[in-house]
Formats: sequence, structure tokens, C-alpha cells
Amino acid sequence: MIKGKVVFKPYQFNPQFLLPPSFDELIDKSHPVRVVQKIIESLNIDNLLIKYEGGGTSSYHPRMLLSAIVYAYLSNNYSSRRIEAALRENIHYMWLTGMSTPDHNTINRFRSERLKTVIKEVFAQVVLLLVEEGLVGIEDIYTDGTKIEANANKYTFVWGKAIKTQKEKISKQLEELWNYTQSVAQEELKDTSPIDFKDISSEKVKAVAKQIDEVLREKNVDKTIKKKVEKANTDFVERMQKYEEQEDIMGTRNSYSKTDTDATFMRMKEDAMNNGQLKAAYNLQASAAKNEEEGSKTFCVNYTLHQKPNDTTTLIPHLEEHKKMYGKLPSQDTADAGYGSDENYEYLSNNNIEAYVKHNQFYVEQKRKPSYKQGFKTEELYYNETQDCFYCPMGQAMKLKAIYNRKTENGFTQEIKRYTASNCNGCPLRGVCYKAQGNRSIEVNHRLRKHKQIATQKLQTEKGIEQRKKRSTTIEPVFAVMKQNKHFKRFMLRGLDKVNIEAGLCLLAFNIKQKSIYNNQKMKKAA
Repeated sequence: MIKGKVVFKPYQFNPQFLLPPSFDELIDKSHPVRVVQKIIESLNIDNLLIKYEGGGTSSYHPRMLLSAIVYAYLSNNYSSRRIEAALRENIHYMWLTGMSTPDHNTINRFRSERLKTVIKEVFAQVVLLLVEEGLVGIEDIYTDGTKIEANANKYTFVWGKAIKTQKEKISKQLEELWNYTQSVAQEELKDTSPIDFKDISSEKVKAVAKQIDEVLREKNVDKTIKKKVEKANTDFVERMQKYEEQEDIMGTRNSYSKTDTDATFMRMKEDAMNNGQLKAAYNLQASAAKNEEEGSKTFCVNYTLHQKPNDTTTLIPHLEEHKKMYGKLPSQDTADAGYGSDENYEYLSNNNIEAYVKHNQFYVEQKRKPSYKQGFKTEELYYNETQDCFYCPMGQAMKLKAIYNRKTENGFTQEIKRYTASNCNGCPLRGVCYKAQGNRSIEVNHRLRKHKQIATQKLQTEKGIEQRKKRSTTIEPVFAVMKQNKHFKRFMLRGLDKVNIEAGLCLLAFNIKQKSIYNNQKMKKAA
């Protein structure tokens, strides 16, 4: 068998060009870097420019730095050192920045400090550009949340319950020491006003410990007691001061991390052991929308960062941020069951927002199977609105016995009514209906009950079913792309302000990438 001659393509190390090619010739016309350049160049960055004081040496232009960082996030490059290296090695960065080579400190300082109060404005401008092109709308939105791990050590935790327990222990030991002091020095302490050891503070601990020390100093007491007094004057006071500082940092949360005090410990789904470990994280809320045209892409139109894991308390501040960004609230919002609360339904209703928001019993109602307990639950009992009473499964009237107000975590006031049956003794259904002692009582929030009924009716309509289907294909892909495609599962920076910048850059890059894909699809169709 005759073997053919092998032919290689021409290759020359370090070729010399008479007329060297330009970067523009080497970059594909459909490359995403061109979309980044076009969009960032069209933005108004006056609020970014005023952050520069002037004087001294010249600064890198903020538009160039913003372009480089946005493109870096689009390319899954989140490290300032890697961005620095790419600016010297990657032809796309070189073309975008005009061969500028800021170091990693400059990049990180610009990202962490200059963009602090500007990122939301930049994000909103890009969304409005997309709206002008008809690619997306900001009226009909879909809202959901996801948890992203903080840049914090998962073992450096501080728990609110632990602080409370330790303060109670100090209070109890101090009270025992005080009672002992009163027993051995009644005359010295007979005019002393009573002390409330339940409401304890570092100042109170310091004052009581000092008083005990002064009284027992001249007394012939056991060495063990003297050691306890000494401990109260030093250890108790220092610990109480530390606990108070920790409570100030924690605020209304139940935990925080020592390495990122703004991060709260949350149960994460994306856990390597699949056991839902608690990790320091932030709750990212986002709203997405898309045009109804065929081939349209999903775009993120709003985002907010929260320190509490529960989605219920995030909806109102999230929608208020939408209003702040665009001057008005959306006309329609679709969300999952985590947002179905009395406060949220009332807010949506009062602001004329068409809501397709599930409540926590929606799936249960749809999938409920017949059972011997059917008809016994509170929500299944018949309510007579005229007489304001419920009827138990045996037909006995459960009359109104009490009305009281209850405040939610956000300070929202709910009216709760308690209804009680007159006599449950001897009822043949007692074992199934009510197992506690006495007559059956139920507590009902009628406003929430009506909101749930309205929500169920709307979600079961043809449009409601369509909205529920669209929700899963509109907002959830944003988080899927962010975490799986872009590998953004953990923040690089620390602190709420800085992670807010990172989230904004990541979602801004997501929108530009979607715009680039749409442009490419349009070019292929035109060809």
C-alpha cells in the first residue's frame, strides 16, 4: 500500500506583518463582547463620574472599568486577579478596554467602592434599553428567590438562641449570689430596691456585682463565694457586653457569621451531602419577564438581597425596589406559595397589582384525597357570615368568643377571631374532630381566608394555569443559568453592600448575554 505525502499547513513562530491586523478584524461580529461595548457606551454614567474627586494622577476611565468587569462576569470570571491577567492576555478584553491594564487592586476598588450606590441605576438603564427595543416588559413579572452562599466560614456562627440561653444562665447565677448576699447581710441591704433579673444588661450586672462585692468584702464568707463574686465582676460583665454587641449586629435575625456579619445561616439546597446543611448565605430575590414573541428570551428586571431566609417577608420591599427603579409598580406579578401571606395579598390588592400568588395550602387543596378526616379541618368547616359563626361536622354552632390582634415579623397587624363550640361532651366524632380537653376552639384570620379563596379561584382559571406554567419557565431559568452555567454559587465579596454589587453585575451580565443570543438568532434568520 502506497502511503500519501503528508502536507502541513504553513506555520511560522512570531510572524512579521507588514500591516498588522487590528483587534476588530480578529473578533467575530456576533461575539458577546461587542454587545457589552455597545450597551455600556450608551449608558449615562454621570452618577459614577461624580464619585471621582479629581487631583493627583490620572484615573482609569470608569466606563472602561465597568465594561471590563461586566464582560468578566459574562465570561464567568469573578476574581479581580484573573480579570487583571485577562486584560493582558485575552484579545477580547484588550479590544474592549483599548489595551488598558489596571491591576487587581484598581479593579477591586472600583467594584467594591465606586459601584456601591450606582449598580442599581446601571442595571435599570440596561433593562430600559431592552424595553425600548421591545425585548422585554416591566409590567408583567414573575418573582422567585434563591439562596447564595456567603464568603464566610460556616463554623464561625453566632446564634440568637445561644445568646439568650447564656444571658439567662448569667442572670440565674447572679440572682443566686444576690439572694445569698441578702441572707448574710440583711442590715446592709434592707433599704435596697428590688432587682428584676429577667431584664438583665451589662450595666445592671456591673452595678449588682459591684454592690455584692462591697457588701461581702468585710464578711467572713466561704472562698467559693468569693470566687463567684470575683467572676461576677469580671467574667459576667465582659460576657454580657459581648452578648449585647452580638445582639446589635444580629438585629432581628436569628444568626450571623463572624467572618461576614451581614450573612445569615440558611438551609441550602445545593449541598454536597444532600442533607440541607446550614450555611452563611444571602437570600437573592429576582423578578424576570419576557416578550411573548416566538424565540423571545428571558430577562431579569429586578433583584434585591435579603438577610432573612423566608421569602414571605421579602416581596413588599422587592416590589418597592421595582417602583424605585422604574417609577411605578408592575401591573401583574406571579409567584410561588412562599409569598402567599396576609400582608402580601393585602399589599398587592391595595396597589392594584394583578396577583397570581399561591398560598401554602394550594397544592394540598388540589391533591387532597378522600379520607375519614375530610371535613374536620378548620378551612373545611362551614362559615355563616350573617351570624358570624362556624358549624362543626355534627352541625353544632361554634360561636365567636374572642377577638385579638397579632403582629407579624414586619409589624403588620392581623385580626384573629376565636370560635368555640358550646358542648363537645359525648360527641361520637370527638376522637376524629378534636383531641384536646374541653370544647373545640378554632382561630381564624378572615381577611387571609378571603385572600386565599380569591387566589385559588384565580389560579384555577385558564389564565391562572397559563401564568403558573410561565412562572417556571421565566424566573427559574435565571437562577439555573446563574448557578449551573455561570457557576456563581458563592459570593466573592463580604458585606451586604458588596454582595449586592456582585449580584447586580451577575444579573446584568445575564441580561447582556441573553441580548447577545437573541441578536445571533436574529442574524441567522436574516441570513
